[in-house]
Amino acid sequence: MPSLLAMNHRFFIENLIQSDHVTIEGPEAHHLLHVVRIQMGQEVTLLDGSGYEFQARVVNCERRSAQLEIVSKVLVDRELSWELVVGVALPKGERQRWLVEKATELGVTELIPLTTERSVSEPTDRAVQRLQRTVVEASKQCGRTVMMRIGSAQTLSQYLESIPLSNLRLIAHPSQSAESNSHISIPRPQNDSQAVHLAFGPEGGFTDNEWQQACCLGWQTVDLGPRILRIETSAIALIAALVLNEKSTTVEPDQDPDGKSCH
Repeated sequence: MPSLLAMNHRFFIENLIQSDHVTIEGPEAHHLLHVVRIQMGQEVTLLDGSGYEFQARVVNCERRSAQLEIVSKVLVDRELSWELVVGVALPKGERQRWLVEKATELGVTELIPLTTERSVSEPTDRAVQRLQRTVVEASKQCGRTVMMRIGSAQTLSQYLESIPLSNLRLIAHPSQSAESNSHISIPRPQNDSQAVHLAFGPEGGFTDNEWQQACCLGWQTVDLGPRILRIETSAIALIAALVLNEKSTTVEPDQDPDGKSCH
């Protein structure tokens, strides 16, 4: 039985764990040694992005690294039953980190930074590296054992044209009809093999030309309501609407203390 400490402290190993002993270095070692202050003999949980959780015991501590012995491993599946890819024109500053963090928690498979006509933030290599670190931290917190990928930046046209017609393709864009705001209809994947691809524009939204290109390529428009949403709000709203209804649930009637239905 893993200790409560082991269950609470999770560390990411960049390379696949393929032996009985592992060395932790870099930011994860600093966190283990100087923030959490794990001692020799204590157990922690290791992740390597493969889908496994590894229980490991600390056997040696140095100033900037620690050696651990693998005690056990178990395959853990907390992923969506279908692939979910999000193409988004990244917002500025800290809002990027927030978007990536929440997308990771909700189970997004891959996030692709998009360059659009109204983009306000360039997805530089340095920015992408920071976002990848956010993925690791969010995965450790939410219990994912497979890391969300941060894809290479693409132009909107590249992204729109690259997705197979058989996949479910949704673009967030205000409807041209005022009446459409009375009901928001979100298409669902037909089966687990149908990947879902989403597209979100920058501040100011997609231009008419960009939206018309998407429509001509067969993308379905999703109107998220009458209020103007920020990039990260619209993305998380639509992702959550898809993800939280992934599997049907049965709601049992409320019960009183005597076991009678409260109706």
